[in-house]
Amino acid sequence: MTLTELKYIVAVARAKHFGHAAEACFVAQPTLSVAIKKLEDELGVTLFERGGSEVSVTPLGAQIVAQAERVLEQTAAIKELAKQNKDPLAGPLRLGVIYTIGPYLLPPLVKNLIDTVPQMPLVLQENYTHKLLELLRQGELDAAIMALPLPDHGMSIQPLYDEPFIVAMPRNHPWAARKEISAEDLKSETMLLLGAGHCFRDQVLEVCPEMARFSAGGNGMQRTFEGSSLETIRHMVASGIGLTVLPRASVADMNDPNGLLTYVPFSPPAPSRRVVIAWRKSFTRKAAIDAIIRAVGECKLPGVEMVAWEAAA
Repeated sequence: MTLTELKYIVAVARAKHFGHAAEACFVAQPTLSVAIKKLEDELGVTLFERGGSEVSVTPLGAQIVAQAERVLEQTAAIKELAKQNKDPLAGPLRLGVIYTIGPYLLPPLVKNLIDTVPQMPLVLQENYTHKLLELLRQGELDAAIMALPLPDHGMSIQPLYDEPFIVAMPRNHPWAARKEISAEDLKSETMLLLGAGHCFRDQVLEVCPEMARFSAGGNGMQRTFEGSSLETIRHMVASGIGLTVLPRASVADMNDPNGLLTYVPFSPPAPSRRVVIAWRKSFTRKAAIDAIIRAVGECKLPGVEMVAWEAAA
């Protein structure tokens, strides 16, 4: 029995799919499948019921997976304990960030940390929320910056800031002179949204009822397009294809007279998201987490409201 095999069975139990689990573990599916079969043969039990489009965990398999999760977490804790007598700010910190935050937060964050804690370089990874949580559980990441709501995770969480949403449109759009826009207004417009898998898409659909109605196949917006990134969508809007909703920090200057886009805030109460940092409860480098939180607070992101915090004990 190896820790790698335990990591594989935990991944399959969470994904309920061998292919998705292999992707989360960054291995080929045959490699993962062979390793799990080897573990089942060694233990003399069946951990998963194969068949159909979804894999299910056997009752005994669920108990073994739960124990494997504890073993993996304690293994990560052992590695961290070995560093306790050293400077918690010394050495790399593996930080994950979701796609709709990374391009706007990471440049000032990395610069700030180089200036304040040069002995703690960041190893960065951008990914989807569910992928970052999986990497946190497996000990592949030390912390991750994401947006609420999060699925059941069991992590320590510290709020960082609240970020309102805004509407972006071509500069020559009839609404360009407006002071504010309501979600109701958007039902008659062609809207450009991020594709499935991006949590920001889900947040926009949740806080903008007219978009959610369209998404559910009702009588809302008549047309929509999906993009792979906020920057791709921004260029599509500039070309006159439609409108979009953006997080406020993605716009450095709401009143740029030379830009191709016009940005208009929502009518109060403006939809928004809360951005947080998450880390394993067993992670012992609390001073490193505090350094990240402090650095985020000093990034001066446009239009966001920082959340007060106290340094971890």
